[in-house]
Amino acid sequence: MSEAADIPHRKLAPGKLVIASHNKGKLREIGELLAPFGIETVSAAAMDVPEPEETGTSFIANAELKARFSADLTGLPALADDSGLCVEALGGEPGIFSARWAEMEDGRRDFDEGMRRVHDRLLEAGEEAGRDAHFVCALSIAWPDGHVETFEGRVDGILVWPPRGSQGFGYDAMFQPLGHDISFGEMDPAAKHAMSHRADAFAKLVAAVF
Repeated sequence: MSEAADIPHRKLAPGKLVIASHNKGKLREIGELLAPFGIETVSAAAMDVPEPEETGTSFIANAELKARFSADLTGLPALADDSGLCVEALGGEPGIFSARWAEMEDGRRDFDEGMRRVHDRLLEAGEEAGRDAHFVCALSIAWPDGHVETFEGRVDGILVWPPRGSQGFGYDAMFQPLGHDISFGEMDPAAKHAMSHRADAFAKLVAAVF
């Protein structure tokens, strides 16, 4: 069930919630967003839940896939995030493949390299293509009985080069949100939490399930 459904949302009961991610940056950010609600969070990695293959063709499909996977294996409600950078001049890429653009030959993810690859593609596109971009975040909560709630958020901005700041993670250092003169990488985490794509999706989730 998504945010657009007319069926009443299921409320999340107090207790343990699995965060279906192995990304330390995401785990920290989601944990900080959940802190005010007294939810006990545990990472999928801490419960020996592997990362499933992301075979979905959208952020929502991948978020639901990951949430269901962790809920099935742990018997606990699980929250999954699928998010990425969409660049207008690149036809929406890297999009759902944002993490893969940062993958190295040895399997590591190096987002400094990922940002360089995005920048190189922009140079090929030329200045006239513009530097408009947006981040998308889909958040899904899955229960062990198969019920799923999904919420999507977005924040618009422009890409800057060279990358600026070390506060964020992923592509944050090259993304400057509209109405601001600093990148997500330079922004205080509390300020980012107030207006990011993840915060947008999270606000919808909170209104529905808490």
